[in-house]
Amino acid sequence: MEHHRPCLKLQACINAAQTTRHTDLPALTTQKSTKRVIRGKIIVVNSDDRSGPGKSAYLQVHSATVVEPNTGKGKLSGKAYFKCGKSVKHDGIKTTTYKVKLSVDAEFEIPGAILVTNEHKHEFFLQSAVLAAPDSQIIHFDCRSWIYPTKKTKSSRIFFSITCYLPDQTPSGLLELRRSELVNLRGDGTRERKEWDRIYDYDCYDDLGSPDKGRDYIRPVLGGSRFRPYPRRGRTGLPSSNTAESRPEMINLDIYVPPDERFSPKKLAEVVSRSILAAVHFLIPEVKSVIRNDSNSFESFEEILDMFSRKRNQVAEGKTTEKMKKLLPDNLYQEITHASQEQHSKFPLPQIIAENEFAWMDDEEFARQMLAGTNPTRIQRLQKFPPEGKTGVSSIRGSHILHNLDGLTVNQAMIQRRIFILDHHDYLMPFLSRINKKDVCAYASRTLLFLRKDTTLKPIAVELSLPGSSRCTGMSWVFLPASDGTEAALWQLAKSHVVANDSAYHHLVSHWLHTHAVVEPFIIATRRQLSVMHPIHHLLDPHFKDTIHVNALSRTILINAKGILEQTLFTGEVSMELSSELYKEWRFDDQALPADLLKRGMAVKDPDQESLTGVKLLFQDYPYGVDGLDIWKAIKKWVRDFCSIFYEDDDCVKNDIEIQAWWSEIQNVGHGDKRNETWWYKMTRLSDLIEALTTLIWISSASHASVNYGQYAYAGYPPNRPMRCRKFIPEEGTLEFAEFLRDPDAYYLNMLPDRFEMTLSMALVEVLSQFSSDEQYLGQRPSEWIGNEEIQKIFEKFNKELRDIERKILERNSNTKFRNRQGPAKISYNLLCPHTDNVESKEGITGKGIPNSISI
Repeated sequence: MEHHRPCLKLQACINAAQTTRHTDLPALTTQKSTKRVIRGKIIVVNSDDRSGPGKSAYLQVHSATVVEPNTGKGKLSGKAYFKCGKSVKHDGIKTTTYKVKLSVDAEFEIPGAILVTNEHKHEFFLQSAVLAAPDSQIIHFDCRSWIYPTKKTKSSRIFFSITCYLPDQTPSGLLELRRSELVNLRGDGTRERKEWDRIYDYDCYDDLGSPDKGRDYIRPVLGGSRFRPYPRRGRTGLPSSNTAESRPEMINLDIYVPPDERFSPKKLAEVVSRSILAAVHFLIPEVKSVIRNDSNSFESFEEILDMFSRKRNQVAEGKTTEKMKKLLPDNLYQEITHASQEQHSKFPLPQIIAENEFAWMDDEEFARQMLAGTNPTRIQRLQKFPPEGKTGVSSIRGSHILHNLDGLTVNQAMIQRRIFILDHHDYLMPFLSRINKKDVCAYASRTLLFLRKDTTLKPIAVELSLPGSSRCTGMSWVFLPASDGTEAALWQLAKSHVVANDSAYHHLVSHWLHTHAVVEPFIIATRRQLSVMHPIHHLLDPHFKDTIHVNALSRTILINAKGILEQTLFTGEVSMELSSELYKEWRFDDQALPADLLKRGMAVKDPDQESLTGVKLLFQDYPYGVDGLDIWKAIKKWVRDFCSIFYEDDDCVKNDIEIQAWWSEIQNVGHGDKRNETWWYKMTRLSDLIEALTTLIWISSASHASVNYGQYAYAGYPPNRPMRCRKFIPEEGTLEFAEFLRDPDAYYLNMLPDRFEMTLSMALVEVLSQFSSDEQYLGQRPSEWIGNEEIQKIFEKFNKELRDIERKILERNSNTKFRNRQGPAKISYNLLCPHTDNVESKEGITGKGIPNSISI
């Protein structure tokens, strides 16, 4: 194959890279004209209970350009032991800076990689390294990884400098190191992983069940078949749960994650404390009755509001503490009690009831949350009336909705694109027979809405359906809005069943599947196929921070058999099967925001904007859509400018062997159940690469932020977003209807989740809505993340764009003509606001910006 000519822009960048001076690092010096001394600094993050590596660790340097004939690798320097460690403590974290000094031959030239050997008895967290090179150049190494003892790893750790190289432009001394490092990261696909293994491989979701605990804990394998397709997860090497081997207990948060993917020491401490606090009552079945306080239901709305008081459940909490002390190991009990003291005994007041505790019952607020709430990606424009799906035609007729169309006929409203639908019908119907048992009462739902001239949505009908013995014998009921009396109370019950549907879809699909699960294969493929020297690896790396670790913890706490989601969502034990069913509809190209808006009919094509989005929203008061398109455009500009530095044309992309291997592995292995789909980008053009990278960064940052960080604001008050219902809507002439007529509020409260489930769901969404103290936000990177001044300049352009978007969003939020940006509950839409200064908003626990990655 004929090689393409080197990209001239890249060569210029390489020549100019890393010329930053470092005042406290002496430049390389000469000794007797044949030897040179390289000096440097190593920064280590210390664990409080363990000593630092000190002289038990040493560093060596590989030349970037001088090759040792016997190894094919860059010439290797002698050893420099970590010495003269100076420690400082900041925000509870201690870091130690060590000085190193290396003697090298005069022809050694530029260092390109460092080799770190740990002969200490403990692992340590290496933050970064800085070396002084010839001509006063300073070479940075962004490490951020755990270094394990060589007696365990049997090898040293290699780190490359922050200079980028496409594969065919790699300096000669780094070529073999680049190749061998990727081979090592792939492993051989055998044996159980140990905590020190840096190996990336794929596996199906075969670890969700625990059949050794009984039949109720058996769960099907997801992935690897056309019946239950799923994205792949990272391989741990543990036996499949189908073998009835013991799986990690939920209380055990220690599950294999490659060292480079693990939380920092500070974040690990935070997550453990928060997770334990959220799950402790669930982990200990013996204390459930204490939490329930001898009553499964709340007797009034005031009782629910009391949960946000400092006095809530003090007796129950005291009894729980006594029970925990008897049941838990001392170290875990100490972790929980310490965290409890810091968090106090109070749930913060959710934004949904902060201004008006009854605003959530308003029809306008019910509809507004479909546009600006925690799940704004399911609503779509109705394409055909009456609605029709795989399970048949809807029972909603024109006579049901005509009087709510502001004088229009149904046909006129359809032509004017003013009827919308929240559809949770077809995908649920096949599962309802299995779902509706054990105090769960669920329907499949369709909700129709009408777009008023003030661009607010008005709910005009709710259809609730149950399956029959055949497709023809299914049952449906249509509920219409009413302002008072029995019909109004029934309408409120119908809306709650709709929201329960939407809550499950949000947790299992919009949040878990469409962000967490689908991104993990991209991370694995990036680590296996793109060298850390590859510019695209540099571009993507911040958007992968902590995701694999978060997903591993989710498999042991949230999505596993009898996990928190099974215990709180109405979908129960079929939750992940349902997620697999909806993965059948997933397309990577549709995850691009403009494509998603077009598919849902929320936007139309706009040729004037072809280069950036190509779409125009149907109406501007769709907060998720309008803010999202601004963020999308900013990301795409940044990605386009970044890629143009390294790729001159389409041939550069086609001839990049690492990019081609990366993209092939994503399709054929990571998302292998979708391998034969024709919608995958061909990756033969630079535009393919830009679109794929923009989509991936969008999913990992803004898309995840939009469905995650608003959870407590809305679902922290469970009546607003119940996760399950325990009663069907009563039919006239039945005993249940008589019960309902006697006291509609009591019937409603008894329909909501019980006290334990409600408390657990509140604790869950509180944890998920919180930002980590070491979070990195969109537009943020480590101070030295890439050795290229041109990239630094275009990154600053990206930051300026984000600051402009922030200003525009704040202006929209204060503009009273955009009624959907606050609504009756007075919650400003900030979930896609960059908040570039990262100062916490006064509104609830959200409003700190868009994290770079799926880090919670």
